[in-house]
Amino acid sequence: MNKLQANLCLICVTLCWSTEVIIFACIPDTVLSFATTAITNAIASVILAACFFKRIKTELRRSSKKLVMRCLLLGVLNCLYNVLFLQGLNYLDVSTGAFTFSMTIVVLPVVLLTMRKKVSKKTWVSVVLALSGIIIALGSNFVNTQLPGLLIMLAGCVVRAMFIVKLNDYAKEHDAVTLSVFISAIVTVISFVIWFILQPETFGAIPWSGTIIASLFIYAYFIIAFTQTLNIFAQKRATAAGATIIYSLEIAFSLIWGAVLPETLVERVIPTPFQIFGALLIVAGSLIEILDFGGKKRSGSDA
Repeated sequence: MNKLQANLCLICVTLCWSTEVIIFACIPDTVLSFATTAITNAIASVILAACFFKRIKTELRRSSKKLVMRCLLLGVLNCLYNVLFLQGLNYLDVSTGAFTFSMTIVVLPVVLLTMRKKVSKKTWVSVVLALSGIIIALGSNFVNTQLPGLLIMLAGCVVRAMFIVKLNDYAKEHDAVTLSVFISAIVTVISFVIWFILQPETFGAIPWSGTIIASLFIYAYFIIAFTQTLNIFAQKRATAAGATIIYSLEIAFSLIWGAVLPETLVERVIPTPFQIFGALLIVAGSLIEILDFGGKKRSGSDA
């Protein structure tokens, strides 16, 4: 897999992530997000472990202690930024929250520089375009957003940027499936503990139905087991900055789903001209990062 193929895989990952809202629409609001996270990650880790047991066993023999410690760090960072985003969303409306979530693309280059990692000029151009798109799409909402919500979301973006950088580093050293299994298992444990603290009844508090069970299994397999593993696999050849810029495409995909899908699946939201223009700038920023303008000059190094 070369860098272009890895970036195309990341686009597929982002497209899959953008469908989360459709699946979550089938789960009642009374079900805590930590419950959904704990259950779906548990199912995903079991599915992957059962299908790739020998592969995981081989990777553990190669580097068990280092692998587990790294997955523990990734699992903690994953849960931490999700908690911060959930708290930040209490101060923001849905559209503002979704766009501020993408502010990770601004934070990540700074995080890379503090870790003494290079950031290419092409990446800076992509970041400027994507940031401009986010600000234009938010419009007056960006100015009127409550400061506590922005600060919490900013903290979440910093933690998420650290997660992406570390995942990108570790994906180049470890098996993608094994990383995915252990990250899911650790996220399961942490989420379940928080779920138990907030709702001691845990499984007894969920209004079980065929729709909820099906939604949880679809989310576990499609969004976590498949998409998370594909994301880690693509990170072997992609860069942390490039991956973050491509992730911002989720906003554009979400706008499309809200405009074209029936209201039985998602809440119908017709994008404003500013949102459409902002989304186009985000797409332009992603294309600059994805396309290899070096052409044949770089082909040998990507082979």
